[in-house]
Amino acid sequence: MAPGFSNRKSGAGESPRSVHVNNPHLDSMKEDVLYHFNLGTATQDLPAMFGDVKFVCVGGSAWRMKAFVQYIAGELGFGDPKADYPNLCAGTDRYSMYKVGPVLSVSHGMGIPSISIMLHELIKLLYHANCSDVTVVRIGTSGGIGLKPGTVVITKQSMDASFQPKLEQVILGKTVVRSTDLDEELAEELLQCGAELDEFETVIGNTMCTLDFYEGQARLDGAFCSYTEEDKLNYLGEAYAAGIRNIEMESSVFAAMCKLSCLRAAVVCVTLLDRLKGDQLTSSHDVLNNFQQRPQMLVGHFIKKQLKASQKS
Repeated sequence: MAPGFSNRKSGAGESPRSVHVNNPHLDSMKEDVLYHFNLGTATQDLPAMFGDVKFVCVGGSAWRMKAFVQYIAGELGFGDPKADYPNLCAGTDRYSMYKVGPVLSVSHGMGIPSISIMLHELIKLLYHANCSDVTVVRIGTSGGIGLKPGTVVITKQSMDASFQPKLEQVILGKTVVRSTDLDEELAEELLQCGAELDEFETVIGNTMCTLDFYEGQARLDGAFCSYTEEDKLNYLGEAYAAGIRNIEMESSVFAAMCKLSCLRAAVVCVTLLDRLKGDQLTSSHDVLNNFQQRPQMLVGHFIKKQLKASQKS
């Protein structure tokens, strides 16, 4: 069945929203090896291990995703936040995966290729585990445009470096264009959570997803640079006019693949600096550490709120 998409989560009287894959070859495979997770349908009971997952949080750093699962364990009362939770991908060094209650925390590395590989196997894992009504959130860091450092940006649309809301991927030598729209209702719910926390500024804006950290993001401090500071500022000014408020390197493929899979998805990133004022991080370690905790605080509040609502219904 070709995948559809709905911006609504299933409610009372509605059938659960399942995870979609669009690959007829999977049904004829005797075993599906999720190689980069060191998991498989023949070697693990995926429904028993992951069937209760309702929230998946992904982020670049393995350390950050372990810290997130410890944080969420304490917030939800599912365990000791100081406990050493096992890495479910311990047999590989590609990604890390942690689980507590209905929350799965997975690292994805840096850039579109790395997160794309992870998402293929994550989506298949959720599919094989018969998960339903799953919400997926990418939490991470970014460079801001015209925002105070420490501001948390919830992505409305992921845009490419030409300010277009699309992902272009070459498949069998042909360019395939996919939408990068994200769930607007989920973004508004997360924005409301930011208002309820009232501990840092939270905004909704477009996010530019680039293929590179240096030249692709108009930095002046890479090994190569063929443009002036004026060129840089003009470009970032055009991005700001297009509604872009931050820059990172994963949101486009994340949005596209989650949409294809009927997964309710959001991107929540904190800005570490204002790129209109510089390129290098000069804030102290303590300040940056505080900033990096903000997306997990926001998403933790959201998950807690959702679980309380489901217990009442």
